[in-house]
Amino acid sequence: MHALIERLLKEKPVVTDGAWAAELLKQGLQPGGSAEAWNLEHPERVESLAQAYVSAGSRVILTNTFQANRITLDRHGLGELVREINRAGVEISRRAAGDKAYVFAAIGPTGRLLVAGDTSEAELRMAFDEQIEALAKAGPDGLVIETMSDLDEAKCAVSAARVTGLPVVACMAFDSGKHKTRTMMGTSPHQAADILAAAGADVIGANCGQGIEGYFELYKGLAAATGCPIWLKPNAGSPELVGTETVYRTTAEAFAESASGLADAGVAFIGGCCGTTPAFIAALSRVLHRESRAIPCA
Repeated sequence: MHALIERLLKEKPVVTDGAWAAELLKQGLQPGGSAEAWNLEHPERVESLAQAYVSAGSRVILTNTFQANRITLDRHGLGELVREINRAGVEISRRAAGDKAYVFAAIGPTGRLLVAGDTSEAELRMAFDEQIEALAKAGPDGLVIETMSDLDEAKCAVSAARVTGLPVVACMAFDSGKHKTRTMMGTSPHQAADILAAAGADVIGANCGQGIEGYFELYKGLAAATGCPIWLKPNAGSPELVGTETVYRTTAEAFAESASGLADAGVAFIGGCCGTTPAFIAALSRVLHRESRAIPCA
């Protein structure tokens, strides 16, 4: 196990952060726009959000780089800014984190499916290599591959991330099947954990896809397949469209109380995804760490 992960596990459960793009929309990001472009256009707003998570109690924050690979940035005409956007994303979170939190750089899917013939493994690897090289040069503490539906794409990203020597977290999105215990491509938690651990991920997890209630079953499946620490970032329930606004009904307090059950079950890292805010992270911190056990970052 990577030394940094071992260090963090001494304060298990580790509180991570919440949603990014949805929070930036509240600050003026246009729907359909590139949240990652704000690393260059509005770095102060991105830093304000990162700082809000640190102030709420996040011990690990991510970077605003989820869709910052060349394939996704090309859709916004920003492909030539891959390195600049990723570097800025790490630098922004670094400033916000100071010595209070660790920074794990976010890496999301490309949006192209191997099974549909939209892309090739070589193209995916090139995109991940480019993004991850830029992130690693900027000096994050770790890398988080998240919201993956295609296990082959996730493996490709893990392979690219392993080259850096940084700790690697690999997460799938389970949102399909009768009980929402499969990814869109049909992968089960047990299959994901087994294969991603074998690929070299230090931490295995799930994010997005569904509300926290469904994460107890997901945790059981992941933990049964691997001895790796488990990382979970559920949504704040299922989204509902009210007029033109997307609403999540789960409250911060209810989310935090459910999270305490996951922590009791053995989850190592826990935060939130869609619909969660700094208020959710503050509630998580209060419930999970009533007595502070935080170890200063070094």
